[in-house]
Amino acid sequence: MSTLAGRRVVVTGAGGGGLGKNIALTCARAGAELIISDIAEEGLQETLKAVEAIGGKVEAKVMDLGDPESIAAFGKSIEGPLHGLVNNGAIATGIGGIGFEEIPIESWDKVMTVNVRGTWLLIRALAPQLRASGSGRIVNLASDTALWGAPNLMSYISSKGAVMAMTRGLARELGPDRVGVAAIAPGILTTPSTEYVPEARHTLYETQRAVPGPQGTEEVADVAAYLLTEAAITLTGQTLPVDHGFVFN
Repeated sequence: MSTLAGRRVVVTGAGGGGLGKNIALTCARAGAELIISDIAEEGLQETLKAVEAIGGKVEAKVMDLGDPESIAAFGKSIEGPLHGLVNNGAIATGIGGIGFEEIPIESWDKVMTVNVRGTWLLIRALAPQLRASGSGRIVNLASDTALWGAPNLMSYISSKGAVMAMTRGLARELGPDRVGVAAIAPGILTTPSTEYVPEARHTLYETQRAVPGPQGTEEVADVAAYLLTEAAITLTGQTLPVDHGFVFN
């Protein structure tokens, strides 16, 4: 994997024990200096300790992606150039399993507030630091569910479709400043956050992937880490399905 030595990277949603934590660990192993965030302080501290245990340089900051003031304060707390931002934080659990006609408006609005508005506001807050580095990279977490149209998950797939569109637009707006913006679209991963997913959906993925079987977080984290490198500028604006070939984009 390409080195991230000397690069400062923010990873959001790092306290859940799943993909965000693994992205943080992967980036630390590649030499990145990390700033990790989450709304859950206890989980965030667990990730901080895990990164420190492998010799990584890391600091943790609690942030609520649903609160503009919290996002603005987080952005102001980061001084100096920033080389990478991984927008992993999102609402993904407790919002699926019902048809689009049954989704409460309050639930829809909460998903859009965190997953879409929160992503936009954080990028806006950190854009000066990313520009200042001369080689800033943004990795947005989308989902392959938005590519194939997973049923009974309308608020989530709509939010992740918006993230893909945001990725394309931001790539053009930030490109002149050598800031690259890409998205990755995982499928169902074997993490605590997917335990609620019906077994039939897990089976669908595991049997219909080009490379059959379950998928963990490690390979997805490796792709995210590569997209933070200087060489990854060639992939700006792209959404990469990272699901062992369940969806071909």
